[in-house]
Amino acid sequence: MGVAAAAARAALRPTAATLLLFSRPHQHRRATQHLPFARRRRHSYSSTATVAAPTPTLGDSGGEAPEPEGKAARRRRARESPEGLLRHQLDMCSRNADLPTALRLYDAAVSPESPVPLSLHHYNCLLYLCSNAAASDPDSSAAAAQRGFDIFARMEADGVQPNEATLTSVARLAAATRDPAMAFSVVRRMAAAGVPPRLRTYGPALFAYCDAKDADGAGQVEAHMDASGVVPEEPELAALLRVNADKARAEEVYRLLHRTRALVRQVCDTTAQAVEAWFRSDAASEAGVDKWDPRKIKEGVVKGGGGWHGQGWLGKGPWSVGTSEMDKDGTCQRCGERLVCIDIDPSETDNFASSLTELAIKREARDDFLCFQSWLRRHGPFDAVIDAANVGLYNSKAFSFSQVNSVVNAIQRVTKSKKLPLIILHRNRVSGGPAKAPFNQKILEGWRNAGALYATPPGSNDDWYWLYAAVSCRSLLVTNDEMRDHLFQLLGTSFFPRWKEKHQVRLTFSGRGPTLHLPPPYSIVIQVMNLNLNNVSSSDDQSCAANVIIVRMM
Repeated sequence: MGVAAAAARAALRPTAATLLLFSRPHQHRRATQHLPFARRRRHSYSSTATVAAPTPTLGDSGGEAPEPEGKAARRRRARESPEGLLRHQLDMCSRNADLPTALRLYDAAVSPESPVPLSLHHYNCLLYLCSNAAASDPDSSAAAAQRGFDIFARMEADGVQPNEATLTSVARLAAATRDPAMAFSVVRRMAAAGVPPRLRTYGPALFAYCDAKDADGAGQVEAHMDASGVVPEEPELAALLRVNADKARAEEVYRLLHRTRALVRQVCDTTAQAVEAWFRSDAASEAGVDKWDPRKIKEGVVKGGGGWHGQGWLGKGPWSVGTSEMDKDGTCQRCGERLVCIDIDPSETDNFASSLTELAIKREARDDFLCFQSWLRRHGPFDAVIDAANVGLYNSKAFSFSQVNSVVNAIQRVTKSKKLPLIILHRNRVSGGPAKAPFNQKILEGWRNAGALYATPPGSNDDWYWLYAAVSCRSLLVTNDEMRDHLFQLLGTSFFPRWKEKHQVRLTFSGRGPTLHLPPPYSIVIQVMNLNLNNVSSSDDQSCAANVIIVRMM
């Protein structure tokens, strides 16, 4: 291991030492705030930096001053500079997961014969590639991690300040070397320096602790996430469930099952398998109390919904674990119990609609979105809203108006008012291309005449419009969009998955037309019935959910 890299690894471990790496004492340097591990840069280079020649003056040339360089010329000059060419080459390596070529480019760039100033972007590409290789290729893991630490040491020595992406890669390098404490140290120091960690930043430390069967360390990471306002998702919760189940920590398993119930709703098959493994264990059969307060249990059930009382494991003895299916009313075919529908508080819906409006106005043209709200008040409410772009492009590269119209007719037949649903479609879709065909013009005209079509303005994001309409009208939303991208992550609330469960209508097509998959009449979250029966709804395909039924044999 190189001396600089060894110093980087040592400094990243949890110690009482300073947060700065490779800093030399300067008696006369003014104190400044930095990100963790970074020094003041001796030279300020960007990915497009070049050494500019002195600008000639009238006195120098005796002629007129040159015309200012245009933006296009500056961009072209930046692309063609050594730094710009290196950036492009590293971007291609990143796209192709080509670490060997990236390392050759790096070695050439830092050679004394033809040095190229490296920017944050250069270093981030290199660290990303090293961390990917270290995590995914066991044969070259150690070598890739070593090169990554060497590159990070060089970055520190050059005084290039890291950002969240940089330190996430460093945390992944640490996790690949099976050093979860070092990975967690990176996260803690980021937070201490005012750099908000993200879920991906916590992942390396959390999964490394779980892989090492260190439930205490994993619990510390989870607590730090909570304090930073970072919400775990199903992979993180499943890993925590497994490590605590392996350690026979019954109370933690109970807590994590409740947290999974609140945050994930319907779990995937691998998570369900982790839950099954716990209930089949000796630790699960021994967990529980013989006596409890029925009054507290009743109060908990009313408050928690779905039979979840929050009072811990009741009774002792082995559990019977098996799979079953629910009929259309939510009755279990194995035990005869019926799942309940857990209502959403109307005030939660109003608050969610308000927060959605605030976010949309920040990211959309304010007047455009306010005009839509005014239009919706005049023409609504609607029993259903259709994400027409998603429906019209279902299993097709070309947008189909007839496909959207078939879904419009299908959802109209199942709604209470039998009113046409609201069709949200971008203005470009209704004014050009296939929209000009006579048959499609007739379809559009019918929607317009019924007051059921809203064309979103240029530059807008349709998602804000159809989501707001569905939430504010408390209506069904017809879309196969899983709503997992950045826009929906901004919502940052446990209400959203609960709302989707009760309002999203998915669809499939066959030769007979569309088939609507309406929300089930029961809630798909983990439910407790008769105090000793758990139902875990699990599926990788939400259209064919299976249920794990777990009954305590007392």
